[in-house]
Amino acid sequence: MAILVVGGAGYIGSHAARALRRSGYEVILYDNLSTGHRRLAQGFELVDGDMADEPKLRSVLTRVDAVMHFAAHAYVGESVENPRKYFRNNVEAALTLLNATLDAGIRRFVFSSTCAVYGVPTQIPITEENPRQPVNPYGTSKLFCEYALEAYDRAYGLRSARLRYFNAAGADESGEIGELHDPETHLIPLALAATGPGELQIFGTDYPTPDGTCIRDYIHVSDLAEAHVRALQHLEKGGDSVALNLGTGGGHSVLEVIHAAEAATGRAVRRKVGPRRPGDPPVLVADARRAQQVLGWKATRTLADIVSGAWQWMQRVQSGS
Repeated sequence: MAILVVGGAGYIGSHAARALRRSGYEVILYDNLSTGHRRLAQGFELVDGDMADEPKLRSVLTRVDAVMHFAAHAYVGESVENPRKYFRNNVEAALTLLNATLDAGIRRFVFSSTCAVYGVPTQIPITEENPRQPVNPYGTSKLFCEYALEAYDRAYGLRSARLRYFNAAGADESGEIGELHDPETHLIPLALAATGPGELQIFGTDYPTPDGTCIRDYIHVSDLAEAHVRALQHLEKGGDSVALNLGTGGGHSVLEVIHAAEAATGRAVRRKVGPRRPGDPPVLVADARRAQQVLGWKATRTLADIVSGAWQWMQRVQSGS
């Protein structure tokens, strides 16, 4: 069976591609390389194309049996400053992909969604029943795609798995791929960088948490990738469309991440404390029990695994290897 991984030269897409190949699938990557990297696509067929290019999409969709969609802009702050960019790519171009998929006769679709569709959670841990009320254009754009997939399921029988990520982090155990973001906004690589010449900005130490810093649910990108394979297999077996949280069910504070970075590197993390960022909730943690029930999947890698793998990858990138 052949799978088209749209956004397959990006961080999570490249890890999903490897997980698919390890599970015996033929994998074709489709990426315009605007934020993806050829380095992350090495060893795979890569179609250099834009998601809005319907003729190119149609030509490659004739060769596959299912689609995994990762090609989205994903910076919350940027989405507030430039919503047009986000709605053009994450909504308009995504609809082009969705329609081309449907017209190709494909009826299995795995969608990279986000916990940002929930907005401010009504309870912690966050279940899939939490109201979907996003508070920024990024979350809104992802929610639009969820609504579209739900409608296409009802009308056309396009079955989907809508996977709502929490904080993806880490690198493949092979050391071949990992995070390559520019700009980098994720805490773990920023904390690791601050063991060198950089400095980590901590936004607030007065939250109602045990150490005063924000708590987030960090999930290893390889655990995340394996969940995508399980979601595809669920659809292959005739399973119904489903929306699932992907997280560990536990959380770690900013200070805990800093201590993990120091343990992995043997160096101190240089840091400074600033005021809270507007809109940062104190705690965001997934209730991931439904993913375990439906997919038989559970995150197994620890924060130490995440940070040590990220550090190995960062050293490899810095050395040019």
